[in-house]
Amino acid sequence: MKIQNNIDLKPYNTFGVHALANQFIEINHENQLIELYNSGIFKNKFFVLGGGSNILFTQDFEGTIIKIANKGIQHFIEGNNIYVTAAGGEIWNDLVWYCVDHGFPGLENMALIPGTVGASPIQNIGAYGIELMDIMYTCRAFDTMTGEFKTFSNQDCGFSYRDSIFKSKYKGRFIIVSVTYKLNLHSKLNTSYGAIEAELAKRGISNPTIKDIAEVVSHIRVEKLPDPSTIGNAGSFFKNPIIPNFQLEKLKEVYPNIVCFPMDDTHTKVAAGWLIEQCGWKGKEVGEVAIWKNQALVITNKNKATGKEIFEVSSLIIDDVKEKFGITLEREVNIL
Repeated sequence: MKIQNNIDLKPYNTFGVHALANQFIEINHENQLIELYNSGIFKNKFFVLGGGSNILFTQDFEGTIIKIANKGIQHFIEGNNIYVTAAGGEIWNDLVWYCVDHGFPGLENMALIPGTVGASPIQNIGAYGIELMDIMYTCRAFDTMTGEFKTFSNQDCGFSYRDSIFKSKYKGRFIIVSVTYKLNLHSKLNTSYGAIEAELAKRGISNPTIKDIAEVVSHIRVEKLPDPSTIGNAGSFFKNPIIPNFQLEKLKEVYPNIVCFPMDDTHTKVAAGWLIEQCGWKGKEVGEVAIWKNQALVITNKNKATGKEIFEVSSLIIDDVKEKFGITLEREVNIL
């Protein structure tokens, strides 16, 4: 376990913004968390960092950054079910391709989502019709208040759209060290999202495999989203808002082409990217901050933007959407 002081966090966040951390500790084995607990470090300010793909540092961090970097993936098959367990520090996309290469369906629609395995139950990640909550079986977490490990079932996690108890009731308390996913050998492939169907048709694929789906989804994401290794960004900056159906009907009277997706009998999810684009933000630049030309949900760091500047632009977007549509956007990115 290596402890460093006054570390620049620019290499550890996909926005590529500068911010200093008083202390930086990389965890390569879960037992090192017990050492940290015994040292009393969790009694002071700390933040757990995975891949840095869902974080915006708006100032220096006056505390300890704990980077989870443990590795390992294993699985076992029981009947038609496959149980895949991955360490919290594993790159999410590496897990997806582990499953694809082994012929295990269920994760292929979430190919190329940035970040680590440990963040997946916290954020309840999802893409192209598949949600983490549909496939997570259990997760093992370290309790920074008691120094003990606890296993959470799917039901324990209180999942909802891009949310879990780890972002609300237990925010900042538990550190996810591993996650087990329950997949099924006979799962039906989900190609219901138009972009997937269109790309499959373009490639002349009528009977896709899970590898085909993963490759197509990866292609679509690369087409829509900038590569954070060259253009600083954290993917989708805002959540798609969920509104009551009566509010949607009123909006349709003025905006009949509003992009939305039914959630249940009373609520509908509205495409935040469409709302932002209608407010004229797509492709717009404010100093060193820019809204991505191909996807209005993505805010980018052109080169030298500060976290504070990025946050201020996001606030302007929220204000404009609220004024035009009466909908308050919520940031998906964690702000520090």
